[in-house]
Parts: sequence; C-alpha cells; structure tokens
Amino acid sequence: MNHRSIAIDGPSGAGKSTLAKKLAAALGFLYVDTGAIYRTLGLFALEQGAAPGEREAVLPLLPKVSIRMAYGEDGLQHMHLGEEDVTETIRRPEVSAAASEISAIPEVRAFLLEMQRDMARKNDVIMDGRDIGTVVLPQADVKIFLTATAEDRANRRYLELIERGNATDYQTVLADIIERDRRDSSRAAAPLCQAEDAIRVDTTGKTLEESFQLLLRIIQERFI
Repeated sequence: MNHRSIAIDGPSGAGKSTLAKKLAAALGFLYVDTGAIYRTLGLFALEQGAAPGEREAVLPLLPKVSIRMAYGEDGLQHMHLGEEDVTETIRRPEVSAAASEISAIPEVRAFLLEMQRDMARKNDVIMDGRDIGTVVLPQADVKIFLTATAEDRANRRYLELIERGNATDYQTVLADIIERDRRDSSRAAAPLCQAEDAIRVDTTGKTLEESFQLLLRIIQERFI
C-alpha cells in the first residue's frame, strides 16, 4: 500500500505544529512533529550537562538516549525520554534553543532521519520541521513552506508561552526567534530553505482558522 505524505517546513513560530495537527485530524493522517524529536534529544543533552552545540559532547550521548513517540487516545503525539513523558517539558525556551543547536550537527540528523522516514513508510503522514521537503521526505506528495514575519511569529510564541505559565516578555521571544532564524538558515547540515516544488504560504495577519482553511484547500486540490 502506498501511503501519502505532506511536508510542512518553515521557520520557528510559523504555526507549523498547530496547523499540522488540525490538518491531520481533518484528513485522517498521522501527525509527526519532527521538531519534538530534536527537542527531546536537546533536553537529554541538557540533563547530561553537555553543550548541545558541541559535537564532541553530543555524539557520545546518541547510543545512550532512549527516545520514543507515542500516540494517546487524544490522537496527539507524546514524546518520551526513557520512561518519562516530556511532551510539555520540551516546549521550554531553553530546550528550544538546545534543539536548534543540536540539530545543526550532521551526525545527529543522520541518527534521527530513519525514525522519521519509517513513520512515513507505514502511515499517511503530515510531517513538519525545517527540512522535511528537502531532506527527510523529498518525494512528499505535497510540500508547503509556511512562514510569517518575525514579529508575528514572536507574538504567537509569546502568547503560547504565557498560556503555558512560562514567565517571559515579547522582546526576549522576538530576539530568540531572530537568532533561531539565523542559526537554522546558516547551519551547514540541512539548513532551513524552501524546496523548489514547495508552495509558499505566508500567514502574517491571518487567524488560525483562516490559515487552516487555506492550507486545507491547497492540500485537497493536489489530492483530487
């Protein structure tokens, strides 16, 4: 059986995860948050006292880490580090920064690549990240590059963090977004970039529902 795949790439805070979850539910696809995998590994590095951006410190950790994805009754992806559910913990700002650093290490990306591709071989998937359409699933049936202005993305992330009870301020979040854009776009291993055959969608100023309906229409048109 041939399974269908949708790749959604874009910078931090563009709304990839939120929209991909809604699209997966609407289409009956499995949602795979690849960023959560890197976040979990970044959390492990922090817990082990290793600098996430230092290759020599991170590589010895790879054989030791136990990362597992599970899908609960809510249909959502939960991340487990060993026996612990770290789904909420990996959303902390310091873990986000660690994920960005650790994902720039080529050996890390190779280590996690097969896990991601195996999900697409066994299921109809919507997968979001930074290099899904260019590296992980270059043959995806639909590729979308989701973006918005840094200010718009920072405001969304700020409100999300406040809702989760994380103390922060907008200017700090904006600075983090801009720095992460720089790192993700300039890294040597699978830098953030739009696949040549991806559809660029800018959600600046759009509500969640407006963005969702736009993406759903694009996907349905390509599957007809």
